[in-house]
Amino acid sequence: MSQPQETPLSAFYAWEKQTPEQTFLRQPASDTWRTWTYQRAGDEVRRIAAALLALDLPPKSNIVILSKNCAHWIMADLAIMMAGHVSVPIYPTLPSSALKDLLQHCECKAIFIGKLDNFDNLKEGIDPKMRRISFPIYGPDEGDRWDDLLSRHQPLTEKVTPKPDDVASIMYSSGTTGAPKGAMISFGAFGYVGSQVKQYFRLKTPQKFFSYLPLSHIAERALMEMVALSTGSSISFAQSVQTFLQDLRHEQPTIFGGVPRIYSKFREGILQRISDRRLDQLLSVPGLNILIRRALIKSLGLSRAANIVCGAAPIPVSLLEWFNKIGIEIREMYGMTENTAYSHANFRLIRNGSVGQPWPGVDVKIEADGEILVRHPALMKGYYKDPEATKLAFAEEGFLRTGDQGHIDPQGFLTITGRVKDQFKTEKAKYISPARIELKLGSPDIDQVCVVGTGLPQPIALITLSEAGKAKERNELAAELQQLIEQVNSTLEKHEQLDGAVILPEPWTVDNGLLTPSLKIRRHEIEKRFQSKFKQWITGDNIIVWA
Repeated sequence: MSQPQETPLSAFYAWEKQTPEQTFLRQPASDTWRTWTYQRAGDEVRRIAAALLALDLPPKSNIVILSKNCAHWIMADLAIMMAGHVSVPIYPTLPSSALKDLLQHCECKAIFIGKLDNFDNLKEGIDPKMRRISFPIYGPDEGDRWDDLLSRHQPLTEKVTPKPDDVASIMYSSGTTGAPKGAMISFGAFGYVGSQVKQYFRLKTPQKFFSYLPLSHIAERALMEMVALSTGSSISFAQSVQTFLQDLRHEQPTIFGGVPRIYSKFREGILQRISDRRLDQLLSVPGLNILIRRALIKSLGLSRAANIVCGAAPIPVSLLEWFNKIGIEIREMYGMTENTAYSHANFRLIRNGSVGQPWPGVDVKIEADGEILVRHPALMKGYYKDPEATKLAFAEEGFLRTGDQGHIDPQGFLTITGRVKDQFKTEKAKYISPARIELKLGSPDIDQVCVVGTGLPQPIALITLSEAGKAKERNELAAELQQLIEQVNSTLEKHEQLDGAVILPEPWTVDNGLLTPSLKIRRHEIEKRFQSKFKQWITGDNIIVWA
């Protein structure tokens, strides 16, 4: 007889019973760390679930979590599931107008409000009549208080056991290509990903996770929260952006995940303390090189990390090689909201520049136009209230259209070459895939890069500088960047070659609308904002232009 399919709740129930005193959640608050064991967390989750049931909402109501990552985020997520409702995480960095639209779209019946930086602005997007529950410790005092609900309600004693095919969560995309859509993810999909990753990574003992990327993003939700639940692991959180590195050093997780921008910032921090040339000299000394690597890895908080992964956006090979130099092997992974972040990974075999081979159970094929299609048991059920978009998202035989383009080598390694919708035509009517060129422009002097060129004779690169780049004299920096562009152009087809690069003065951020909450560039927003200046930037003789 086959084993019942794992779900987030069945995994939690198992650890709550088997290892009640095992640490589950660790939250920094001021100068102390608060800890929840599986037993203590279970008690709070069951009391909050009872409070949700007391609201007498319709079964499977959509309940929103609006908060940055914290211990109560995870407990609220489990409580919503335990009460028989659907968890809807929303990015806490959205403007109030977008929040209002999403709350209306998902027909939100109640909202958890927690750790936020700008609630006074977000508040405008929440219907005053909306039922609110506020987290303790961090956030605004709105509606019913978490601690008051704990004291008013007895914990549920029953084990709520949703069917694997039931919707557990509606996950809204971060909106790199237009209006966000809500992917419906089932209990079985979350459980499948958690258990498959546990087996593939051979995680036989509880791990120590560090959660800081948005839990409203599928990678953190599936590959951190769900894998932690599947393995009976602990999850630690950062107190703030300012204390992030200090908290990471304190916790020294055994698994760490990041996006390319995080690793770029790690490198930038090291190079502010020691030049790359001096670092290379020290690493060339036998014996000393071991001590240097250990010190650098510990300073990043990664001395115990056996698995260090990167996803959400392509990472330059040059950055991977730099970290290899100091003894850190970053394994690039690939997934998306619609496939529950489960597709490809560099693990047992690693090939830098690729996103790895398929996870177990993944079927993959490439369409004639280069689009990547995947199929496995953890695909989304569809987009919430959008049957037309759902129909377009799937090809024949149940394959999901990823919207990404790529190719597969004979060993099964997948290389992403760009997004189908990101391609643009120059005035020569030649198509350009910008992501492929951007990956070649890796440099410690460059913070962010976006290749554009609609209506231009040749594409150009828009660049923001790292702190290392800003510290250099303009002439020196221009010469180095020009050399980099010439080197990159030598690897490109003639119609792809860059006419030059434009150095922009302001970084692209979530706040100014040019980065998504998961720190990917909003390519179309960048193009829209600067397109009127493209032609004036390329009229002179200089290859490197300061805007």
